[in-house]
Amino acid sequence: MKVHLVTGACGFVGRNLVKRLLSTSSDFLVIVDDLSTGTTPESWLPSSELFESSDSERIGERILYFRQDCRKFFQRWYENPEWLKSYGLDIVSFDDVFHFAAIVGGRSKIEGDPMMVALDLAIDAEFFYWITRFKPKRALFPSSSAAYPIDLQTDTAAIALAESDINFAKMGQPDMTYGWSKLTGEFLAQVAAKNYGISVACVRPFSGYGEDQDLSYPTPAIAARAARKENPFEVWGTGYQGRDFVHIDDCIDCILMALDNIHDGSAINIGMGKLTSFRDLIEVFTSFAGYKPEIRALVDKPMGVHSRYANMDFVGNTFGWKAKISIEEGMRRVYEAAITRIKNGA
Repeated sequence: MKVHLVTGACGFVGRNLVKRLLSTSSDFLVIVDDLSTGTTPESWLPSSELFESSDSERIGERILYFRQDCRKFFQRWYENPEWLKSYGLDIVSFDDVFHFAAIVGGRSKIEGDPMMVALDLAIDAEFFYWITRFKPKRALFPSSSAAYPIDLQTDTAAIALAESDINFAKMGQPDMTYGWSKLTGEFLAQVAAKNYGISVACVRPFSGYGEDQDLSYPTPAIAARAARKENPFEVWGTGYQGRDFVHIDDCIDCILMALDNIHDGSAINIGMGKLTSFRDLIEVFTSFAGYKPEIRALVDKPMGVHSRYANMDFVGNTFGWKAKISIEEGMRRVYEAAITRIKNGA
């Protein structure tokens, strides 16, 4: 029996990965999340998978859940490397480890509390130190498109960002403390692979979205406001700033592909390779809702870089991977989920 670990398992990407693994394999999952931002497992896992055993632990047929900071979870291994045997798991390490634990939030968090976001440095340093001691067979580190130099993402010099645009020997400045922490994580991944023989893959997701994403993120928030027929329709910044929106199902596909094919700590993009402005996004959702509102720009709000989208040539040419879900199809799913949320009082 294969046993995998997922940290940050109750966040948007983590829970979608967990559901995918449960539906496509017979593997056992140990999942860890302190629920500082995540969603309790009982709300998104089948009721048959979990039953309560204590205030901080749940165990089911294929799930063992710990509600705690992943650093405390790692500490228990240092104290007793065989401690999971008391839960019926006769292992001393894991097959695959997916590290999604992080201080997360939208642009308001990245710009509004950058020092809190910098705590990701501590979380990731503990993670990489731990995997070099307990040596899982494979590890996945999610970096971010925020790691790319911001001088390549302006209104006058925007380019499709290629993996080679990050070069540790010749660096530009990434996006705030969030970008720095993810860039540092990529460097640690390469150190873990080269110096300790750990198989590590890194991915740089661009603007992932999906039906169950938290409403603090722009895509589901814009969908919900369109469903309510907001008019005038407010947008942070001018609305002409653009992103590369990629559906969570495609993100999970690419993550699993990367884990199978990358072992040296290097990173690949996850995106559509297409720039879509927030005004374009509003137009898509309001067309679903059947109206055409006035757009009101809120230029005093955080807006981030002007243009951030992926060059997907390397991933396509090397691995034959391409996102499958179109913007139209993916946003339609999000809009329909927003309708359901509104009916349920969300």
